[in-house]
Amino acid sequence: MRLKPDQLQAAINRQLLPVYFICGDEPLQSGEAADIVRAAAKQAGFSQREVLTVENEQFNWALLHEQAASLSIFADKKLIDLRLPSGKPGVTGGKALEAYCQALPQETVLLITAGKIASAAQKSRWFQALDKVGAVIQVWPLQGRELVQWLKTRSIKRGLKLNDEALQWLAIRIEGNMLAAAQEIEKLYILHGSEGVTRQQLEQQVVDHARFDVFKLAEALVAGQLNKATRILAGLKAEAVAAPVVLWAISREARILLQLKQGWQQSANRSHLFRQLQIWESKQSLYQSAIQRLSQAHMETILLNCALADRQIKGQSGGDYWETFFEQIVLFCRPEKVLRPV
Repeated sequence: MRLKPDQLQAAINRQLLPVYFICGDEPLQSGEAADIVRAAAKQAGFSQREVLTVENEQFNWALLHEQAASLSIFADKKLIDLRLPSGKPGVTGGKALEAYCQALPQETVLLITAGKIASAAQKSRWFQALDKVGAVIQVWPLQGRELVQWLKTRSIKRGLKLNDEALQWLAIRIEGNMLAAAQEIEKLYILHGSEGVTRQQLEQQVVDHARFDVFKLAEALVAGQLNKATRILAGLKAEAVAAPVVLWAISREARILLQLKQGWQQSANRSHLFRQLQIWESKQSLYQSAIQRLSQAHMETILLNCALADRQIKGQSGGDYWETFFEQIVLFCRPEKVLRPV
């Protein structure tokens, strides 16, 4: 069964299928579609989850059969999360997938996420087998009317009101970059809440993605890149980016790191925490390094000073909030240089 990404939620609410194959080279839609499947499986009692990543042709495809055949004594339902970045299972992998579909294991859901699939591969026996017993969801960057409708739907879901002219302008501005579009909607909501936003306001507030923006600042903070973070902060100030947006980016990363730190200290499942906080696998190593670099006291100090910056922005405390932002950057990236709370 073929489904579009926006059809997946309704379809999975009606029936949870034994196989879901999500493929394509658009990361935001692919990741969100996979999250829908994982959440539905968990709600249906598939509490055990095994992740298999096909990194090269030497991958042992027998593991797929072994995981399907084995169940934990603590859970009688399992989700197998198979990652196929190349989108090419090869001859051995193709046969393994076909065999899996021909003898579907009970109490098991198979979720496959893959890169872009070639047209020829869609005619293969393994692809047809997946399509027959489960759902195939192909994702790709949206354009034209589809992109405008996607922006409208996502804005409404977030609680942001954009008129038609603003939606058209935003669609042109982000040039098919779905992740950038999602980030812009988030920033606009922070600034405007449920108020309506016009094209004129967008032209003033939407940052050109070729320039510095708050999400690049957040990445630099987590990575501990002091020089880069300082340059980005200077760029944001020069472009007159709204201070509440910068404050949101700094405080958000501090809260995420504090939650991770406290969760790990309590022996919580790390993979579950990453999923809960929506940290993609490509970024997880950066957050692990940041947690080792920053103590809980450092994170709490950052949040306390974020509160100070908030008061400075509102005119309730003296001082320059841009200077406070800079102090937070230093604490984020070089905590050993800060001898006392700033």
